[in-house]
Amino acid sequence: MSDTYSAPKRLVRSQTDKKIAGVCGGIAEYFNVDATLIRLLFVLATLLGGPGVIIYIVLWIIMPES
Repeated sequence: MSDTYSAPKRLVRSQTDKKIAGVCGGIAEYFNVDATLIRLLFVLATLLGGPGVIIYIVLWIIMPES
């Protein structure tokens, strides 16, 4: 039996996969999906009259850097 410790996942902004602030890259890393998919969801949320930009800005402020 191996005693390995794995640190819990943390939702942080990505330093490597970022276009603006790393929010979408950090979310993608957390959920293990492609960052392009997350970016597309934010764009769709914005274009369809949703709060995409507001959510992005709030996450930019709240999410710590990795």
